[in-house]
Amino acid sequence: MAETTANVVEVTADNFQTEVLQSDKPVLVDFWAEWCGPCRLMSPVVAELASRMTDRVRVAKLNVDQHPDLAGEYGVMSIPTLILFVGGQAKARFVGYKPAAQVESWLNQSLA
Repeated sequence: MAETTANVVEVTADNFQTEVLQSDKPVLVDFWAEWCGPCRLMSPVVAELASRMTDRVRVAKLNVDQHPDLAGEYGVMSIPTLILFVGGQAKARFVGYKPAAQVESWLNQSLA
């Protein structure tokens, strides 16, 4: 099960359209899987960003094993992959594990 917090929403094929593509706020989606070691390392980083950046971005997690069609649709070839959606479009992508400071820096640049 995903480590979710009050600030992180679990997205699925059923709610991806409304939670991500139709969001009035930019959405950072963490494409992950339970068996993925780097994904488990990234999970607290994503949760930290979700709690610190609630005013600027929504944060969501999508399990690629449960929703391979969505992962394929967005060209997710390795995980973890973070994709920033703005106005329903994939604007920026970050692949692999990095510490929170590096991910936050990337996110701030992408939102600028």
